[in-house]
Amino acid sequence: MIHVKMEPGWKKLLEEEFQKDYFSRLAEALRAEKASGRVIYPPGPLIFKAFDACPLDRLKVVILGQDPYHGPGEAMGLCFSVPDGVSLPPSLVNIFKELHRSFGYPVPRQGDLSPWASQGVLLLNASLTVVHKSPNSHKSLGWHLFTDEVIRKVGDHCSGIVFMLWGNFAKSKKVLIDPTKHLILESPHPSPLAGGGFIGNGHFEKANAYLIGEGKAQVNWQIF
Repeated sequence: MIHVKMEPGWKKLLEEEFQKDYFSRLAEALRAEKASGRVIYPPGPLIFKAFDACPLDRLKVVILGQDPYHGPGEAMGLCFSVPDGVSLPPSLVNIFKELHRSFGYPVPRQGDLSPWASQGVLLLNASLTVVHKSPNSHKSLGWHLFTDEVIRKVGDHCSGIVFMLWGNFAKSKKVLIDPTKHLILESPHPSPLAGGGFIGNGHFEKANAYLIGEGKAQVNWQIF
């Protein structure tokens, strides 16, 4: 039996996943990688931070990333987010540029998105771990099975959630979400390598308008 430390609401919703064979294999693979001396990000206590930072009963928005940053000190368990003091990755710079275009917010000098999480934004990577300097190195360990179930269970358990799907990988998860119960927003990925198109998508404005229509408090997207 795998014992996972996680915010109680999420723990209850996802408990059956932790008992499945794929999750046991995933946990064993992570232990084997660490035993072999490989450096894995984020640190163990931060692997499930997206859930701990955004309690299930506050959930309003899901932003889906692919996998954690793979450089030292960058990954913090929240997709697109980096700790204070770490240089802003290009994708995050473009996210902040879109916020400036939408709301006039100044582009911040730090990229810790924890204030979003505390307001009900689940910053979920499809893979929750990665090997040092090896992007997508854990995409086949079983994390996608787990996070697909997260998306599916959120869709079934909750109503009026905004799903922001940026890039083709994230868009592929659309099939897991009931569009009659939730708002699905799609656009190109914020990475400059994606060829543009992210800036101008209006997702943050559309999300707040939808939340207000659902009788929920809008998200303050400003990062200081």
